[in-house]
Amino acid sequence: MKAVVFAYSNVGDRCLRVLRARGVEVGLVVTHRDRAGETLWFERVADTAAELGLDLLFADDIGESELRTRVAAAAPDLLFSFYYRQVLPQAVLDLAPLGAFNLHGSLLPDYRGRAPTNWAVLHGAAETGATLHFMVARPDAGEIVDQQAVPILPDDSARQVFDKVSVAAEIVLWRSLQAILAGTAPRRPNDIARGRCFGARKPEDGRIDWSRPTAEVYNLIRAVAPPYPGAFTEVAGVRLVIAKARPALPRQRQALDPFSPGLHVCRGLIFGVCGDGGQLLVHELTAKSGPVHADSLAALLSATTCPT
Repeated sequence: MKAVVFAYSNVGDRCLRVLRARGVEVGLVVTHRDRAGETLWFERVADTAAELGLDLLFADDIGESELRTRVAAAAPDLLFSFYYRQVLPQAVLDLAPLGAFNLHGSLLPDYRGRAPTNWAVLHGAAETGATLHFMVARPDAGEIVDQQAVPILPDDSARQVFDKVSVAAEIVLWRSLQAILAGTAPRRPNDIARGRCFGARKPEDGRIDWSRPTAEVYNLIRAVAPPYPGAFTEVAGVRLVIAKARPALPRQRQALDPFSPGLHVCRGLIFGVCGDGGQLLVHELTAKSGPVHADSLAALLSATTCPT
């Protein structure tokens, strides 16, 4: 049984290793080149393929016609897509007589599309997971083979949830692979009318609107916390990224003006006041020049904002 694998990031690394452990012959690995300026906090599938001695192709270097030619030359029985960034054309999907399968980082049919983990955290979801499904021309719309749920704890960052989803993807592939190889993979309905689809997120989407409720602001901070671009605000023309924050406990709350949403410094601590009067205790604040501490922020604000 031979497969061609389209893969990227941690899910690509782990699932490629699952195929090798299960004895699947991987005739070709297709991945992306690193983007200029991209923070490489994840595993590089190119490194995984080199370690495992697998033929590697960077799809960024060729067109669709040559891609189809290269995949056809590998004569795959199966195709797999593990967090690959591009939609595979039907002409490529048709090259696998036993089917093409994708691992998506949500519990389909919800959170189809790009950045599913970040969107789930942003919306305050209590769980997400990994879904293995048949690939069709429409993204994330094929029938479902298997799913594995993971919890999203109230203070989880998107990176922490992504790590859970990576393990869930490995589990789903491991327990489904025997049926896939036997041609008996389940085909559960994927009713996309019941779910939501989201597009890619841009760094500018991390701008904080302090007039919004505390829960909404906090979810944004968690959803884009580093290594993602981060939720940010601006003080005196300086862009400040809130890398880590927590809702202030009752004993931590300060006598801050509830009608002045934004960052405040009080008794050596940094707080964010939201539109509903709730407070976030900021644990990590950074600027382009490095960490920003309470005294530095106070200087930007020109004065502390709590009674002495």
